[in-house]
Amino acid sequence: MTSPWQPGQLLFAGFEGKKVPSELATLIEQGRVGGVILFTRNLGDPRHVAGLVRELRRLAPERAPLTVAIDQEGGRVQRFRAPWTQWPPMRQLGDVDDLELTRAFGSALALELTHLGIGLDFAPVMDVDTNPANPVIGDRSFGADAARVAAHGAALIERLQSLKIAACAKHFPGHGDTHQDSHHALPRLPHDLERLRQVELLPFRAAAQAKVAAMMSAHVVFEALDPKRPGTLSPPVMHLIREEIGFEGLVFSDDLEMKAIADHYGPKQFVGGALEAGVDALLVCRKLDLVQETLARLEALPDPTVERAIERMVAFKDAFPPPPLPDPAAPPPAPYAEHEALAQRIADGLPLSR
Repeated sequence: MTSPWQPGQLLFAGFEGKKVPSELATLIEQGRVGGVILFTRNLGDPRHVAGLVRELRRLAPERAPLTVAIDQEGGRVQRFRAPWTQWPPMRQLGDVDDLELTRAFGSALALELTHLGIGLDFAPVMDVDTNPANPVIGDRSFGADAARVAAHGAALIERLQSLKIAACAKHFPGHGDTHQDSHHALPRLPHDLERLRQVELLPFRAAAQAKVAAMMSAHVVFEALDPKRPGTLSPPVMHLIREEIGFEGLVFSDDLEMKAIADHYGPKQFVGGALEAGVDALLVCRKLDLVQETLARLEALPDPTVERAIERMVAFKDAFPPPPLPDPAAPPPAPYAEHEALAQRIADGLPLSR
């Protein structure tokens, strides 16, 4: 029988197209992939998406259930578009500064994901938007004030998770003050630990206190802590997540195909490097040949390197089992009229009580 204590459970994979590739289907059947992340390129209408999620999850062994994940933040980063609800960016929630409105958003978001059988949302962004020239965070952040980001991020996490959708706070320890986008280059920040404590780390501490299920690392060089390696591969940086803010949950890498990693490191360096630094789960979001190579290197790592990470993955899946499978006879009821009204309220800057 397939065991959940398998190094491949630490790998979350993406793929091209709207059909499950046969190579990926085989890995899922063998329990050698822990999760699948969906992107807009994979998504058709509501009936198609429900069927795709159902197919992916039914492939997985019962003892090693598959987690289906997505980036559904709102604004620029939301994989579901019409007929699903088009959410304003999280900056709008921060600007309104009504925690009940943020919680209402969390309830609506959780319902739409649950109807599709998706159990993990790579949200919220807990970066503090202190750099107006930042090309990647901007209005994905709740704002430029660390305390406000912390409050709204924690409120969203608590509401999502109360409705059994796992949340992931990103991008630790902070991508909000960079001048470059880690999708395209390797950003660097000079901030010392005291500055990180006052600004960048404050929202992640709040996320840990809210018992967020997961956090995601930033592919950013924090020069004062480690001038050579990006946070994902840096033990001094990732040490902060456990020792500085006391988070004991699951830590994902950001996508290892991003140029901040791919232009500087190959699988030989980033697989062992990430696990040794303190990352638990690896995201490879598109290329199946890289998925295969990453898996082979994961499975070749010595047991002491992967044991604690596998323990955290098992605990994560125990705490957040997948939602019920979508009913093939009843496609998800998108569009959601009440949710569209809520999205308009957020866009108009109206608190929930008005």
